[in-house]
Amino acid sequence: MTPLESARRLVVKIGSSILVDETRGEIRRDWLETLSDDVARLHKGGCEVVLVSSGAIRLGRTHFKLAPGPLKLEESQAAAATGQIQLAHAYQEALARHGITVAQVLLTLDDSEERRRYLNARQTMATLLAMKAVPVINENDTVATDEIRFGDNDRLSARVAEMISADTLVLLSDIDGLYTGDPRIDGSARFIPEIREITPAIEAMGGSAASELSNGGMATKLIAGRIAMAAGCRMAIADGRAVGALAALIDGKARCSWFLPEASPLSARKKWIKGSLKTAGALLVDDGAVRALSAGKSLLPAGVTAIEGEFKRGDVVDVKDRAGRVLARGLVAYAADDARRIAGRKSAEIEHLLGFRGRDEMVHRDDLVVE
Repeated sequence: MTPLESARRLVVKIGSSILVDETRGEIRRDWLETLSDDVARLHKGGCEVVLVSSGAIRLGRTHFKLAPGPLKLEESQAAAATGQIQLAHAYQEALARHGITVAQVLLTLDDSEERRRYLNARQTMATLLAMKAVPVINENDTVATDEIRFGDNDRLSARVAEMISADTLVLLSDIDGLYTGDPRIDGSARFIPEIREITPAIEAMGGSAASELSNGGMATKLIAGRIAMAAGCRMAIADGRAVGALAALIDGKARCSWFLPEASPLSARKKWIKGSLKTAGALLVDDGAVRALSAGKSLLPAGVTAIEGEFKRGDVVDVKDRAGRVLARGLVAYAADDARRIAGRKSAEIEHLLGFRGRDEMVHRDDLVVE
């Protein structure tokens, strides 16, 4: 079984130059329809798929007949506004042939770094995947300025993979992987099929240091690799220009470079939770909850007897027994005030008590590390 055949949650990044014909400035329909066939094949096999797609500005530029050369910020934003509609519609048409629903999600850098927005975006995408939809994600170029931009979809796709705990990320590019140098100008450059750690020597192969200020090219792909690997997500860099490029990867017939992490997405996430140096508060639980946690179950509001500290939704908190002994640590689904209102109550009462329907769990088992 190839890595893509075994993937359970896959993010595919699609570059503008792959999706859009650079001469005509229009979508490569044959390429997109073949991609949708491949996505449907993965979907049928039980894999959840998220697409991170560029192309909105290029399509909008064609529509408005904007002159060649760099665009002003407001021109880029205007182009993105109309191009994004065309992009979403094209994906909708292509995947509708297979009875698959497409959902559009537009993000900025702030959405991946500000905790509340991160959690909202994560929950929305998890819900869409549970509903068997394919989210199509792009940077929100209509409102994003330099201060809140990713600047490239390599890093955006890695942040998305991290956000949704994907196990596999594929960057469809104009090159088939990582080389020791630029193979277009260095005939002696060697192909690197497998990377298990991004060292300074690997960074140097990107052409420039892989820093958060890098923009475009192999450097940003190495940044994406670092983000993905830290989240326990394997990543491939592959040449996506040919029609059927994704199918070739699924079947193991295309060459690519694999970035392979030591941990799985879930274990990497739990390692991060366990390694948090400071917790924001604590949940005291009864004996029934202690037994549930020991059995690997989630912590429900009914098992919580008291709340310590002031914390926000998504903060790391301790879970303690009646004697004050720390049993576990996890990401809490409610802010402290709301947690106090629902502590000791059944999950079915949450909406009545808070005025909105939140999660049934105070701390979900995937966000919980038992000591």
